[in-house]
Amino acid sequence: MIDPRATYRVQLHAGFTFDDAAAVVPYLAELGITHLYCSPYLQAAPGSTHGYDVVDHGRLNHELGGGAAHARLCDALRANGMSQVLDIVPNHMAIAGRDNAWWWDVLENGPSSQYAAYFDIDWDPPERRLTTKVLVPVLGDHYGRVLEAGELQLVREGGTFTVRYFDNDVPVSPRTVDDVLARAAQRAESDELASLANAFGRLPPALATDRASVTERHRDKEVLRNRLAELLAADDVLAVAVDEEVKAVNEDPDALDALLQRQNYRLAFWRTAGRELDYRRFFDITTLVALRIEDPTVFADTHALVLDLVARGDVDGLRVDHVDGLRDPLGYLERLREAAGPSAYVVVEKILERDEALPPAWPVDGTSGYDFLVQATGVLVDPAGEPALTAAYGRFTGETAAFEDIAYAAKHEVMRSVLAADVERLTELFVLVTEGNRRHRDYTRSELRDALRETIASFDVYRTYVRPGDEPTGVDAARVDRATALAAERRPDLEPELFRFLRDVLLLRHRGPHEDELAVRFQQATSPVMAKAVEDTAFYRYHRLLAVNDVGGDPARMGLAVEEFHQRRGADPATRALLATSTHDTKRSEDVRARLACLSEIPAAWEEAVWGWAHANEAHRQGGLPDRNAEYLLYQTIVGAWPLTADRAVAYMEKATKEAKVSTSWIDPVVAYDDAVRAFTSAVLADESFVESVEAFLAEHRVVEAGRWNSLVQAVVKLTSPGVPDVYQGTELWDLSLVDPDNRRPVDYGARRRLLREIRDLDAGAVLERAETGAPKLWLVERLLRLRRERQELFARDAGYEPLAATGPGADRVLAFARAGGRLVVVAVRFPMRGAVDPASMVVLPGGESVAVAGVVGPLPVGWLVR
Repeated sequence: MIDPRATYRVQLHAGFTFDDAAAVVPYLAELGITHLYCSPYLQAAPGSTHGYDVVDHGRLNHELGGGAAHARLCDALRANGMSQVLDIVPNHMAIAGRDNAWWWDVLENGPSSQYAAYFDIDWDPPERRLTTKVLVPVLGDHYGRVLEAGELQLVREGGTFTVRYFDNDVPVSPRTVDDVLARAAQRAESDELASLANAFGRLPPALATDRASVTERHRDKEVLRNRLAELLAADDVLAVAVDEEVKAVNEDPDALDALLQRQNYRLAFWRTAGRELDYRRFFDITTLVALRIEDPTVFADTHALVLDLVARGDVDGLRVDHVDGLRDPLGYLERLREAAGPSAYVVVEKILERDEALPPAWPVDGTSGYDFLVQATGVLVDPAGEPALTAAYGRFTGETAAFEDIAYAAKHEVMRSVLAADVERLTELFVLVTEGNRRHRDYTRSELRDALRETIASFDVYRTYVRPGDEPTGVDAARVDRATALAAERRPDLEPELFRFLRDVLLLRHRGPHEDELAVRFQQATSPVMAKAVEDTAFYRYHRLLAVNDVGGDPARMGLAVEEFHQRRGADPATRALLATSTHDTKRSEDVRARLACLSEIPAAWEEAVWGWAHANEAHRQGGLPDRNAEYLLYQTIVGAWPLTADRAVAYMEKATKEAKVSTSWIDPVVAYDDAVRAFTSAVLADESFVESVEAFLAEHRVVEAGRWNSLVQAVVKLTSPGVPDVYQGTELWDLSLVDPDNRRPVDYGARRRLLREIRDLDAGAVLERAETGAPKLWLVERLLRLRRERQELFARDAGYEPLAATGPGADRVLAFARAGGRLVVVAVRFPMRGAVDPASMVVLPGGESVAVAGVVGPLPVGWLVR
């Protein structure tokens, strides 16, 4: 069984290729990393900066160097005793013109495409005008206006025709070029061209989806295209005749419209996507179309290269992206495990809510670490500061709504807007279900839609995992029962019987094709609603303490008691899950969160500072903008990420305010608001007196030093807890990054390698003298990874996790645990604003002996004892 000791996540893109990654492998080996953890690197859309927009599963990304560079990376890893964990994307592909040959074929051939079944397309959607057509919402205005403005153009390339809209090309169905070619044949008096026109027109229609018709269409269309291309290349007169007909079509909106009406897609205004889209996406991103990965053929064609890398030993492990988007996560994971082999390391990207655990039947090694991230930050937050911080936030911003209410409202907002099409598909299924049940057939479509929306909004987890053919688990049954009961309470205007019926359908107590499909599709809908409403909306509206506003977190809770932290860490002491503290998805880095956690210890000083800054910066506001909530967000961001340049702050505030969707948004930008936020952010950071005041606040309360203290606590807990510690690129030093793309800035690996060699043999006191360089964190990472290498039994799956009690003054500050029967003892001290640990604070060791906390931690806030 492959057992990674530590992973190091890198984000690959054209600016950081396979060869760039290979160059840093020796440094990572020195640091103690065993596995390079790579972002997706199958062929992605041109210019991709993250790799999640795959267009070809059969190729390694040429922008990263392709196969040759990848082989060099694998050689470098082997030479240093390392291997890889690879992030894979089974849920979706990118729509990127011709780059995605499968999708291009679907647009060209509709339901008769060889790949029509590869994508999660509803060929018979609630929007009847889209029956057998794919909505392509790429236009900047209404279709008719775009057409009449001449922005749509028919284009010929050899024997192939496309329609071009600026940078967007879509194919023309070969069967529909017959009229253009016939008119050109008449113009040129060419019997050969007329014959070709007739042959194109006789191709099987897109609705002919039987195997014989599909085979004939795909075979004959290519033959005809090649004949046409050869004919036009050899005869300039015919080529001119065809091109003149193309020109005539482009000059006649009616003619071009007639041609477009015959296509297997419908070009549309981009705003139609939210309510009418007839294919499932990744959340609300229209350019990422969902795959039917549950189909064995689709699985095989999308995983062949990845599984070959595993079989060759180039890749040891896989991180499965967005597992909650899949129709049948268990079925997929079972197939993946069987194909990858029992020894492969497999983790899933899964956000677990507070009382949630991974389904025990899943054949995986754990999650990708968001749950640990939340716990590691939460234990640094002082819950005693909650009342004062809540009051301060309310006084400054006027915001008094509870986070739960904000998230609930946001769920309804996204279901009415960007995810309305998903709800409409569920509603159509619910209509079909009730039509087949005489007790419930008189419910109106509106009532059914409202019941679905309310139930989805009442879910407190991302999804359940009910499978047709299997008995729902008690956990899933309880979650569905709770959500439908809460929904019924919230909507007393709807009959309780309707919610009870929906509950029974979702739990497979009513069976049938439509019932089963509704149960499955419902589960695929709750996840994007939760993600868009909570992570991408409510987190950007509620700013009481940003340290806890991160992926998988619950901003309604401030602080995690040591006892609960121990309970969660010890719940599965044999886990091999990743332990992450920063990821490509986090709203802010581990060090920003660690610093902001300190504000929970000084709420009064923080409130005083905020009011002072607001008063001083009043002159920078424009017409009362930005609003106080955005201003509060900005001040926390500045303090958390200081020193922060204006361009980074402006970019962050633009993203944050648009994601909040209160005063502006990506879909409906409000220029005056956006300009005011941009101007205010730039002005305050250019204001020397404000900058001096921020620096004075940080210095007076030793916020930077306290944040570093917390960072070391996070690091030691991550590096010694059960599981596999993961280091996000660059975070082995202090890293004050904000949300993507800020966290993909270049990393200076040369400086890190030099510093590592300089400090490797120093003691804790000496590295503290070089704190500004990040030396303490790097030293801690290297020391503990070295310990994991030299004393592997201390971190084995059977090493366990034993909480240790603390006594004496400040005992509540101490987080201590033992592993391997007490052969390893780890001690960390929380709440740095309280100063040095009291000399009388003690930790009770597994044998009953007590030791002074100060004696274990020394000059650092963390320490460990090894027997």
